[in-house]
Amino acid sequence: MRRLREERDRLRDRIAAGRSQAVDRQHSLGKRTARERLDLLLDEGSFIEIDMFRRHQAHGLGMERQRPHTDGVIAGSGTIDGRRVFVYAQDFTIFGGSLGEAHALKIQKVMDLALSTGSPFIGLNDSGGARIQEGVMSLNGYGGIFQRNVQASGVIPQISVVLGPCAGGAAYSTALADFTFMVHDTAQLYLTGPDVVEAVTGESVTHAQLGGAQVHGTRSGVATFVHDDEESCLEEVRYLVSMLPSNNLSLPPALPSCGAATDTRPRLAEIVPAEPNKPYDMRLVIAELVDDEDFLELHEGWARNVICALARIDGEVVGIVGNQPMVLAGVLDVAASQKAARFVRFCDAFGIPLLTLVDVPGFLPGTDQEYDGIIRHGAKLLYAYCEASVPRIQVIVRKAYGGAYIVMDSRSIGTDLSLAWPTNEIAVMGAEAAVNVIHRRELAAAADPAALRARLVEEYSEELVHPNYAAERGLVDDVIDPADTRSAVARGLAMLRDKRKHATPRKHGNVPL
Repeated sequence: MRRLREERDRLRDRIAAGRSQAVDRQHSLGKRTARERLDLLLDEGSFIEIDMFRRHQAHGLGMERQRPHTDGVIAGSGTIDGRRVFVYAQDFTIFGGSLGEAHALKIQKVMDLALSTGSPFIGLNDSGGARIQEGVMSLNGYGGIFQRNVQASGVIPQISVVLGPCAGGAAYSTALADFTFMVHDTAQLYLTGPDVVEAVTGESVTHAQLGGAQVHGTRSGVATFVHDDEESCLEEVRYLVSMLPSNNLSLPPALPSCGAATDTRPRLAEIVPAEPNKPYDMRLVIAELVDDEDFLELHEGWARNVICALARIDGEVVGIVGNQPMVLAGVLDVAASQKAARFVRFCDAFGIPLLTLVDVPGFLPGTDQEYDGIIRHGAKLLYAYCEASVPRIQVIVRKAYGGAYIVMDSRSIGTDLSLAWPTNEIAVMGAEAAVNVIHRRELAAAADPAALRARLVEEYSEELVHPNYAAERGLVDDVIDPADTRSAVARGLAMLRDKRKHATPRKHGNVPL
């Protein structure tokens, strides 16, 4: 037994150490090894490895002569701040991290364990894609992973971290995850590589231009978070996990109350100009509302005219959606609607209350938006809010015009509590635009159109857009002092904590995808 133990320990050490030449090459590329990444991600000493000794069973093309242990992926379970997670880390030093049958079965095994135990699932991707030598079995392996991604969707949080290449079919698992992290310079994510693109289309493009972190963080919206290095990336994965429930039946992890229910923030009135057309940074408003001015913004570089963030208010996790007047005046467009809709659906799936901060002049007009399907994409956000059963609070900071007012979680689509600042303007459109439509003939015939327009705008505002107009009709529950917003939201969340909403029985709805 002593001899067997010694042999086993030597084999374990050899597997864990890897081939020194391959490890050195990984480091020369500016990347850490799979085991080094797991050490950064998980609590010290918490990792339990599964299938360390597994080897592929493929034959042909010389594969029977190359059968390294682990088959290019390290899989198992550990803890983050003491909470159980399941994880895999692809090992680029073995077969370039390519996915074969055994490799896929290891990932599928930990996915099954994550789902059965109700634990978050994290994938660290660094792979050249399907293992060509194993043919269709590689593709079959990907299919099994995708099937589990879908089964786990809305049941456990799924996080994909791209730390190297992630090409071909592997990209779909990343797209199916709830959150995707990418690292500048080393991460590459695409379905077809530059060589294939050039052969088919004649377009010459680099790996970074085709599927780098900058592309997916600002243009495609695939990357939820983008980081400069692996250390900060994996640290933020840990932080994200600390904000999420383990599964859809668990509550988000809460911290002790910090007295938000009696907290006043007079600076809020200074941040937001009373004039409806002056820009300001909605992130400054969010910082005043949340605990310790600390929030985690999703898709920071994509669809910047809407903000989606996770934060805590009085110790409780909330999801925040807010228009951003600094970008496109805070209008809703195709990308913003997609971004906010997916975030709302995630929060609803995992029992995270929603706070919606409204300052929206409408949907972005133009032929490009109409041709790109703004109606369909705006309907996604409308559908997401209408379907959400978690506690929902709306705060109308300034203007809320037209269909965008409805879509931004208005009373009419089911928000539980609607609050408004005295600067609120809720109407079909702004006063000037409304006057131009209603009184166009009078204005055209007037001797002094400017003076007449000014008088009519004032009359329209006094009659239909004054601060209490919506409150008088029950569409706003209270008009509050901006300084009291944090306390009002905290009290509202406490009031709604035990909310229960039973859905109409059906197989599922038909989201306007």
